Amino acid sequence: MIRTAWAGPAAFVLAMLAAPPAALAQSPAERGGYLVNTIMTCNNCHTPMGPGGPQFDKALSGGITFDEPPFRVQGSNITQDKETGIGAWTDAQIKQTLRTGKRPNGVQLAEVMPTSFYGIVTPRDMDAIVAYLRTVKPVANKTADPVYKIALPHHSFPGAEKPFTDADLNDKVKKGFYLVTIGHCMECHTPFGSAGQDYAGKLGAGGREFPGPWGKSVSRNITSSKTKGLGEWTDAQIKHAITHGESKDGSKLKPPMGYPYYAKMAEADLDAIVAYLRTVPAKD
Repeated sequence: MIRTAWAGPAAFVLAMLAAPPAALAQSPAERGGYLVNTIMTCNNCHTPMGPGGPQFDKALSGGITFDEPPFRVQGSNITQDKETGIGAWTDAQIKQTLRTGKRPNGVQLAEVMPTSFYGIVTPRDMDAIVAYLRTVKPVANKTADPVYKIALPHHSFPGAEKPFTDADLNDKVKKGFYLVTIGHCMECHTPFGSAGQDYAGKLGAGGREFPGPWGKSVSRNITSSKTKGLGEWTDAQIKHAITHGESKDGSKLKPPMGYPYYAKMAEADLDAIVAYLRTVPAKD
């Protein structure tokens, strides 16, 4: 599933970098805003795109369309508009949708919405995400009704079947796994096998193709392999690639990675992500 990250003028990137550091976030809404606007990259799919990039004056009011063989869906309006957004949803309904991929009316979401990864979200962070969404200004924007051509299943990413605890996040590697999971990184960086994405055999091995305005990009191998993956990269090089879209040899990396969003992440979170990636078994 493609997460379209805009690769527009440098002014946009600078604006993203100028945002307050996550380390200053204290309230639940601030914590939720940090997650939504960085590692979870919710704006990638839920904010409309204009000729100059994401239209943040209409943030989260409905985004890009995914026209796939099994379905045709559009990023939903998740602002507080009561008619076209989620303003009339209860907190419990928002949480249920994030954890199960099922709308309050019982309709299952297509898995371009990565709810299969959100079962891991801690109760505190789930409360924070909802608290932040309640602060998003209402924007009236009716998005297209989904078209489903097959029955849609709901899967759970291995390790994300149940919520982590706050204590889990005190462990650096577990925290890194948590962030990589809610960022659904392995969704793009794991190839498909005969029965779907091969998380058991080729987790993080890369190789998926993503066509777009940038041409065609291929997801990188982010395992600990020293020949094909990140095994010979320094921590600084990995973090620079994540936040600036630049490989260790200086070459530019292509979208759909949301580099401008990741550039706002706290240094401790980036350190945790690197610590976890060092544990991903090497796949050549």
